[in-house]
Amino acid sequence: MAANHTIVDPYKNCVQVSDACPVKYTVLGYFPNRGSGYFFTIMFGFCLIGTVFLGIKKRTWTFMAALTCGLILETAGYIGRILLSSNPWNQGAFELQICAIILGPTFICVSIYLTLKHVALALNPSLSRIPAAWYPRIFLPADVSCLIVQAIGGGIAAAAGHTKPKLQKTGNQAIIAGVALQVVVLAFFGALGLDYLVRVARWMRKPEAQGSDGLQVWRTRNFRIFLAAMCSAYMAIFIRCIYRIAEMAGGWGNHIMQDQPSFLVLDSSLVLVGSALLTIFHPGIFFPQMRHNAVTRRQERASEKESAKRDAASAGGNETDETRIPPSTSLSPPETASKEQV
Repeated sequence: MAANHTIVDPYKNCVQVSDACPVKYTVLGYFPNRGSGYFFTIMFGFCLIGTVFLGIKKRTWTFMAALTCGLILETAGYIGRILLSSNPWNQGAFELQICAIILGPTFICVSIYLTLKHVALALNPSLSRIPAAWYPRIFLPADVSCLIVQAIGGGIAAAAGHTKPKLQKTGNQAIIAGVALQVVVLAFFGALGLDYLVRVARWMRKPEAQGSDGLQVWRTRNFRIFLAAMCSAYMAIFIRCIYRIAEMAGGWGNHIMQDQPSFLVLDSSLVLVGSALLTIFHPGIFFPQMRHNAVTRRQERASEKESAKRDAASAGGNETDETRIPPSTSLSPPETASKEQV
């Protein structure tokens, strides 16, 4: 009878780095640098405070909500890396950092997606390939799809930990799919944004653009700074997502994943640069039209609803007056009416 061989993971029960549980057999394969962990935790925390303060002060609620969620996750993720710096076998800290740092940039992307709609509305919405209002309607659900796929993958991978390699591989594949989808969405968004800016730049040189509100916005120094900051933040997140695909493609514990300098440069630093640009060059300060557009749209919707109510009430009143006369009754001259009453 053939013997039934079972492969036992010798590091299944490792909870602390020791001679029996060396650090090189952890997923990261190294002790995360504690100084960098504190640095990125503090910097993302500063961005978080600035985003909430400016968002409340300037009332850019949707932009603030999206960026705040991303920054909370990034801050939590680097707290996880601080905990891992003393013990890379810490399963809870590993789950925290892998899920939070993977999902954080997805929310940051949402804040970038929101800006193109308002840029188009402020400059010349007719030049956009699609109606300006459709930018968030297209890209927000797409981004949520990326988030869901990555969250499922991150949850599976975190649950698998170091002890279930097959399950961990499944989670890894889901994460790769989510990040790859995010790259596709970002590339499509970038193509639409670049196309719109090229068309606007050409239009601004034409006679019909002279004296327009869009030209006034286009020529302001603050808008140029804001536009450059948004484009730079976009590129930072885009490059980070490409790096993440390469990092995850080799599976857990591959040589890219276990290279700390590349992670700190191509993930940590790029996401921090993008977050800092979105916070420092806040639309509430450098692009106030974003707030004004939102207020105007709400006022228009409220006015349309009020007008519809008045029309409905007026129609209802007329109908009531008409229904007071039976359909079969015709109006008669006063004399005839008097005789009938007699």
